[in-house]
Amino acid sequence: MLARELRDGGVLAPSGKPFDKGALYSLLNNRTYQGLAVHKGTAYPGEHPAIVPQDLWDKVHAILAENARTRSANTRAQTPALLKGLLFGPTGAAMSPTHTRKGNRLYRYYVSQDVLKLGPEACPVGRVSAAEIESAVIDQLRGIFRQPEIIVGTWRTAREEQDDVGEAEAREALLQLDPLWDELFPAEQARIVQLLVERVDVRIQDVEVRLRPNGLSGMVREVAGSRRAAA
Repeated sequence: MLARELRDGGVLAPSGKPFDKGALYSLLNNRTYQGLAVHKGTAYPGEHPAIVPQDLWDKVHAILAENARTRSANTRAQTPALLKGLLFGPTGAAMSPTHTRKGNRLYRYYVSQDVLKLGPEACPVGRVSAAEIESAVIDQLRGIFRQPEIIVGTWRTAREEQDDVGEAEAREALLQLDPLWDELFPAEQARIVQLLVERVDVRIQDVEVRLRPNGLSGMVREVAGSRRAAA
């Protein structure tokens, strides 16, 4: 692991502290090295020259993306019922986790309670792949973490309940969740999903993720408090 090798070699992060996963991901995603200036999540041409060529940047981020997909698939396979109690079908009935085995492979699904009680004709979407629906929900959450307007709104909500949470702190707390998501233990992923998501509705054409009103701000306060304690 690169972060461990950097620590063992005595290399410090820009903060002056030993490298951890968060510091490494922040470094690899710092667009300043591309010659860009970033303001509130939007990158603009900077006045300084790039020190990382675009082709190298693209190669690094292609590797990060592929590793993230692999880790994500492996992690979700170890996390049964990530959306237990949160998933509802087109009829409004809850969708419950179930699974089947074929040989050594485990196949996980969510099945509508209407289908279980009334038969397959009772719901137009009677069963969905657990891996696919969980991936769709996680992708939506990670997209939210990257949106500056969401981050600013979260900061304002968090500030109402805890005055010492600054906008930059809220931004950093949410931005670090995206690259670090696949490094979290399955139980921690499930805890975050339960904290942030109020309900997931599966429709015939799409999926709607409804967030808890104070879920993101609660996450910001928790992450910010952890960072301060570690400082």
